[in-house]
Amino acid sequence: MRVFVTGASGWIGSAVVPELIGAGHEVVGLARSDASAAALTRARAQVCRGTIDDLDILRREAAASDGVIHLAFKHDLAFTGDFRGAAEADRRAVETLGEALAGSDRPFVIASGLLGLTPGRVATERDGRGPGSGAGHGDGPGARQATALRTLDFANHGVRSSVLRLPPTVHGEGDYGFMAVLVGIARDRGVSGHVGDGSNRWPAVHRVDAAHLFRLALEKAPAGSVLHAVADEGVPIRAVAGVIGRHLGLPVVSIAREEAGEHFSWLGGMIGTDAPASSALTRELLGWRPVQPGLLDDLGKGHYFRAG
Repeated sequence: MRVFVTGASGWIGSAVVPELIGAGHEVVGLARSDASAAALTRARAQVCRGTIDDLDILRREAAASDGVIHLAFKHDLAFTGDFRGAAEADRRAVETLGEALAGSDRPFVIASGLLGLTPGRVATERDGRGPGSGAGHGDGPGARQATALRTLDFANHGVRSSVLRLPPTVHGEGDYGFMAVLVGIARDRGVSGHVGDGSNRWPAVHRVDAAHLFRLALEKAPAGSVLHAVADEGVPIRAVAGVIGRHLGLPVVSIAREEAGEHFSWLGGMIGTDAPASSALTRELLGWRPVQPGLLDDLGKGHYFRAG
């Protein structure tokens, strides 16, 4: 297939592109900078210059493709306080891509999130699909969930659409996400912390395993599928803090919930969330089997702790 990929040079996209090309697909990647364009060229992908705000470009490339994978999201905007703006840009992009594919039965896969879907219990692929589950307009994760539901609705308009939910940590060497942030906070604070007793759990997946699932979704996920890229169903944050503490030679301490914002900065509102998730239905549907190291094993390899 000729596959149009947004976010193609990002953390996950840079694993998805070689996964697709290695399977014989042709990739056209959206690049918003010279550095992104150069990375795509090195990966043997074609380059389309633009951003997710360039709706005419998105419409043209989707119409010319055999399938679309949408990975781009304005994380820089979201993490500096304007989650609403980032979510609205994402919604516009998804609607443009989906409308360009309408009536074609071509695949359209988008990345979405798992954190906060069903706090305190194991989330499954069946969760978050009801009429009220995407009501989160405004500034929270529910705004993205509404976009995911819009994507699924394209299945009623001749698009083989699917939503691939990612855990809060998609780990691996070179990761600059939540795990890297926790390591940096521990260094700065002189302690490796967790909230309360640290028994709250986060799901996780290695980015190579996630990339493989994106390809399977593109190739064979039925229209209207919700997929979970979950290898570790729920890793206690206390265990994560323990590995970080051992590698940095720092004490592992409990941070009171009311002090989490001060200690963990912008991560304080999330780090205490209990958000385990299952991928049993995804594995059964697509035959996906994660083979890369789990989160604690990956942390134990030491690459998160190298200088710089």
